[in-house]
Amino acid sequence: MEAEADERVLTLTRTIATTPEKLFDAWTKPALILQWWGPENAAVVEHVFDVRVGGGWTSTFENSMGAGRNTCSGTYKTVERPSHLAFTWAWVQPDGTRGHETVVDVTFEKVDRGTLLKVVQKTFQTAEQRDLHNWGWNSTLNKVERLFAVLSQS
Repeated sequence: MEAEADERVLTLTRTIATTPEKLFDAWTKPALILQWWGPENAAVVEHVFDVRVGGGWTSTFENSMGAGRNTCSGTYKTVERPSHLAFTWAWVQPDGTRGHETVVDVTFEKVDRGTLLKVVQKTFQTAEQRDLHNWGWNSTLNKVERLFAVLSQS
């Protein structure tokens, strides 16, 4: 049973060239979130980010490849600047209900070259769903890296 559960957990790490405080702010300040939130082939067209414990968030992404709009939402569970952020995540279904809910747990740890960012999302219903989120998060984190590369030059 444990191996089955592990197949439904996504863990990603990246070292981002910035401080934990600045990276945490990029995850919690809407003006910064909107510069990187979502995969590389999508734009946020509607959003709400009430970043506080118990606050809700909703994002609607429009796919640039003509795949339409998708909305996800959740609730913030942990907001501890600059080290820890956690929130629930569920895709809104065609009938308006929320689908299977996961928890996204994000930690920010100061390291020599910046901040070690760790994103853990669990527990997916299937390994296939985990793999789709793996692609989405990696694409999204590419945008975070580019954002801080630009910000470090200004």
